[in-house]
Amino acid sequence: MIGMEILKPVVALAAWTMVMWAWMYATRIPAMQKSDKIDVGTLKGGKTGDLDGVLPDHIQWKAHNYNHLHEAPTVFYAIAITLAVIGQGDGLNALLAWIYVGLRVIHSLVQATANKVMVRFVLFALSSVVLMALILHAAIALFH
Repeated sequence: MIGMEILKPVVALAAWTMVMWAWMYATRIPAMQKSDKIDVGTLKGGKTGDLDGVLPDHIQWKAHNYNHLHEAPTVFYAIAITLAVIGQGDGLNALLAWIYVGLRVIHSLVQATANKVMVRFVLFALSSVVLMALILHAAIALFH
């Protein structure tokens, strides 16, 4: 099918998001159970940030990244599917999509482990430039 190669990195990033979900809960639930500041039996709903300062930072980093994977990547999903639908999801656009996914995975690993802000920023900026290129390619194809 012409233009559909770009859907592979879409599925890869969605799968990576679920890896981060699993990693987040695999570290967060035990940390919550060990915390003397949290009574899991009476805990009521709140926001992810409510646990900042309660759970160790390195535990929260996974949750923060999981949330980040629901922000800018939503634009990636929309533009990649647009490129696939209009038959422009192969070749350079598929390559750019894989580069975007690779940068987002590396960003996740950095944020979930060392969490060096400048490294994260560079990775985010690079992935944003790649995303802008995909948007430009879609705009050219649709409006030309």
